[in-house]
Amino acid sequence: MLMRHSTLAVRIWTPAKVNLFLEVLGRRPDGYHELATLMMAVSLYDTLELTEETSQATALRCNHPSLSTGPDNLIWRAVELMRRESGRSDGVSIRLWKRIPMAAGLAGGSSDAAATLAGLNRLWRLGWDRDKLIRLGAELGSDVSFFFAAPAAWCTGRGEQVEPLRLSRALDLVLITPPVGLSTAEVFRGVTVPNPPRSGAALRQAAVEGDVSELGRQLHNRLQPAAEQLCPAVASLLARLAGLGPAGQLMTGSGSTVFALCRTPGEALRLARALNSARDELGGARVFVVRSCH
Repeated sequence: MLMRHSTLAVRIWTPAKVNLFLEVLGRRPDGYHELATLMMAVSLYDTLELTEETSQATALRCNHPSLSTGPDNLIWRAVELMRRESGRSDGVSIRLWKRIPMAAGLAGGSSDAAATLAGLNRLWRLGWDRDKLIRLGAELGSDVSFFFAAPAAWCTGRGEQVEPLRLSRALDLVLITPPVGLSTAEVFRGVTVPNPPRSGAALRQAAVEGDVSELGRQLHNRLQPAAEQLCPAVASLLARLAGLGPAGQLMTGSGSTVFALCRTPGEALRLARALNSARDELGGARVFVVRSCH
């Protein structure tokens, strides 16, 4: 997260994430699945601006007309959690500029929630440390805690247990997001838990060493087959990416976004140009060139 703070307002640029590895280890008694995943923040950002209000109300506005701005929004829930935890009743006005596609496996909502926790911690001068924010994030959603350990982390549990991981080099990617989103719950319902699960050790080592070719060979997402059954565009877009010859290609999270891992920034631009030149064949999918955050 990138943050700018004035006396009465905090503005935050909050990134999307991709999963370079995602394995399902089993089903938990609480209904969630036990996961092992390597997540990485990338340079596709929403922007939040938090402003102090004299009233005790929460006001959320967004440039995206289809996004709910009521109490069911994760940003709103993050505000209520901060109020309960701090004992404060301060009002806050929040403006959200939405750029990260929704229901696309990029965790835009989770990133916005993490930014709200961090922004109110700064705006209300609470002085809470990262560990406390990680704990609060876990109460809101499985991916929220990751954004306090970004730019990259190995995440376990249901995704909320985070171990920061240092990448030795920036990674360049091309994202393709189909116009159809996917329900995380529906994708998980279609998952077969493997026995034994695939190890992420080789991928973690490749990430640490900056070996993009090996990283491309080790990309893995257990949720991908289930997502392809629900959304055939996932499989067709992955096949199109594979035909362009990147280091590797994969779906991120529970979909529907897929990505190509590229060897250089120039290769990423070449792939994006090729995709954009065939835009009519992409079925309305959007193309983004991104890089791993620092």
